[in-house]
Amino acid sequence: MSARALTQIKYVGADDPSHGETSCEECPIRYRAVCAHCESDELARLEGIKFYRSYEPGQAIVWGGDQMDFVGSVVSGVATLTQTLEDGRTQMVGLLLPSDFLGRPGRSTATYNAVATTKVVLCCFRRKPFGEMMNRLPSLSRRLLEMTLDELDAAREWMLLLGRKTAREKIASFIAIIARREASMHMRSPGGRTEIELPLTREAMADYLGLTLETVSRQVNALKRDGIIELHGKRGVVLPDFARLVEESGDDADGGWIS
Repeated sequence: MSARALTQIKYVGADDPSHGETSCEECPIRYRAVCAHCESDELARLEGIKFYRSYEPGQAIVWGGDQMDFVGSVVSGVATLTQTLEDGRTQMVGLLLPSDFLGRPGRSTATYNAVATTKVVLCCFRRKPFGEMMNRLPSLSRRLLEMTLDELDAAREWMLLLGRKTAREKIASFIAIIARREASMHMRSPGGRTEIELPLTREAMADYLGLTLETVSRQVNALKRDGIIELHGKRGVVLPDFARLVEESGDDADGGWIS
């Protein structure tokens, strides 16, 4: 049986106590997701068409080229975006983190493979009703445009990271990106002593950063030896001083490139 045939999608409905009864006002990504600019009455309209789906680690959310009849925001968890070449090789091209948007209202097929790395919960909308809602709610389309432009900026920064940074800077940059996103979920800035959970294995990090597994392991251990990070378990990382990590990444405090 093919991998696609083995993929099982679990629907989370109103009988799920952790998500089925969660109102938009109480959602953990309320002020970062596509609905961030919506007023209470607009949220109520979205609430009427939303539904949840959850995916276990390793499960495919969608395969590139397949029909995609929904769009949605990541409520919790992490997924990878990959693209498969004609000869079967696969390249990781991005990550989906909490509040990130998956799918395009005007496109019926998926561009990339999206696979859950951890347990993922999506707040979903059927593609056609969501597109109609965008036409009626300017705040929704405006926020989606903002997110698209932010994603474009992030893609340009990633090109800089892959093309110009050293292996050590790449690892430090990746950890800093995860720390910033984790902090933003709690409406704060990263700083002081911070603990995060890396969403990728070292092998997946190597693929994502264009490095070898050996290089990733060597640079992670070097950052640990130099006191920039501490390691807890397989993916736990403690940052004693976030500013020191930023210095190692070659960025300034706001994430920009230091010339």
